Amino acid sequence: MSYIGILLAITFVFSTAGLFAFVWSLSSKTSQGQQRNSEVIFQDVGLVEEPAGTNSDEQALQAQMSGGDAEDHATAMSAEELATLDQSSRTPFLVFLGAAMVWLLIGSVLGLIASLKLHFPDWLVEQPELTFGRVRTLHLNAIAYGWSAMAGLAMAIWLFPRLLRTPLVGARFAVAGAVFWTMGLLLGATAIALGWNNGGLEWLEMPKVFTPLIALGGALVGVPLVLTLFQRKVDHLYVSVWYLSAAVIWFPILYITANLPAVHFGVQAALVNWWYGHNVLGYFVTPVAVGTAYYLIPKVLGRPIASYNLSLVGFWALALYYGQAGVHHLVGGPLPTWVVSVGVVASIMMAVPVIAFAVNQTLTMKGNWRALKYSPTLRFAVVGAAGYIGSSIEGCFEALRSVSTVMHFTHATVAHAHFGLYTFFSFIMFAGVYFALPRVVEREWPFPKLITWHFWLAFIGMLIYVVGLTVGGILQGRALIDETRPFMESVLLTLPYLQARSVGGTMMVISHFIFVGHAMLLAFGRGPQRSGPAMFREVAA
Repeated sequence: MSYIGILLAITFVFSTAGLFAFVWSLSSKTSQGQQRNSEVIFQDVGLVEEPAGTNSDEQALQAQMSGGDAEDHATAMSAEELATLDQSSRTPFLVFLGAAMVWLLIGSVLGLIASLKLHFPDWLVEQPELTFGRVRTLHLNAIAYGWSAMAGLAMAIWLFPRLLRTPLVGARFAVAGAVFWTMGLLLGATAIALGWNNGGLEWLEMPKVFTPLIALGGALVGVPLVLTLFQRKVDHLYVSVWYLSAAVIWFPILYITANLPAVHFGVQAALVNWWYGHNVLGYFVTPVAVGTAYYLIPKVLGRPIASYNLSLVGFWALALYYGQAGVHHLVGGPLPTWVVSVGVVASIMMAVPVIAFAVNQTLTMKGNWRALKYSPTLRFAVVGAAGYIGSSIEGCFEALRSVSTVMHFTHATVAHAHFGLYTFFSFIMFAGVYFALPRVVEREWPFPKLITWHFWLAFIGMLIYVVGLTVGGILQGRALIDETRPFMESVLLTLPYLQARSVGGTMMVISHFIFVGHAMLLAFGRGPQRSGPAMFREVAA
């Protein structure tokens, strides 16, 4: 057995044993009653919530879950209290969400243009701003820092008051943060379009002169979240608070460190590049989405998560293992073998928090799968949760040198990135918007069928995209490592899969326009007015 195999086995055994000891300690007498802490997010345990569904859907969902029975608790919040909390975050939530949706449309269109260029290489080549290198880079930055970051921060701003039972403190700081963030991103994107970038480092392409604006914006957003945390009216911090708070703390550390001017050069710059590029997914995108899922899925079902202790295991395992996982992107690079080996081991160990999450959500959904029929929010959230599990386990295997030899530098890597950032993160953000926006604007979604169209177009488009690029990428990788096959063969054999990518991408772009258009109709009160404010309708038994 190779040295890395021995190292991997020892690390896995001892780390897993330590986590099982942690689980045992949580379930011992010293922590009895921990499961009760999972009920702090409910108005009434047993009362389902689905503001994105029709009245009949919500009634059927309530009947499916509990026959209409709900358990009152002394600590439960009233509908009026929740409405007050939602209104405290209304302005910054809408500002961040509105900006995120604009960047989603911009990034989606740019991504589709980049996809089409891979099999129509002579299309839009006369304008430098529309060449593949610039369009693809703009797509990445618009989606990463525009849609993903701003949608995630919008959800954090909305969730914190609910989770802490305290009106948002200092909302004006968050609005100012959104302004600075948007200015930095807009200036950085303009510079990239004009051919000015930070040396082509992926995820760090924006010129460093503009990155302080984004850093300042992020810092300002953190102010009301921290102030609200300090003034909380709950004794226990629900697991979603752990995830969201960690994301708010981790991101500025990552972003500022990676963008320090005149510090990182050569091989060190490559190492820091992928330390940042991977960790911004694991320490910002992932905790925001997982924390949101831990709120939404139980809230829709009206049932606490199956194991509160297991949710804490998942959080601490994520914090423990993810930090060095990004180094596996440099397998084969000019780095010491032990450095890459640490990255490979850390990537494999990421199976621990993923399995903890998978077991927890599966047990929570056990016996409740029919609820997916009646809840649009739940459909998006469950697909997102499945995307987290699938993309993360795939990432564990892709970190192995034998697998990386085939899949690295191929279209399969692009498929994996979209599997995670889109199927996992974006689907959970879609779920969050469908749940939160009616609460904030106090109106119901005017056209529920558009939500169904959004889901199926995005879901089927994603399947075509991810499966097509994964298969094509593996075939491409096998051709590239075969010295008997000419390079052009590896290019030509991918064409059908690149065309499939564009088909799937087109469906996803259409779904995004439906999503944003529908959200605008809701926000501005257009379309048919249904049954009044979507705060907490009385649900028939």
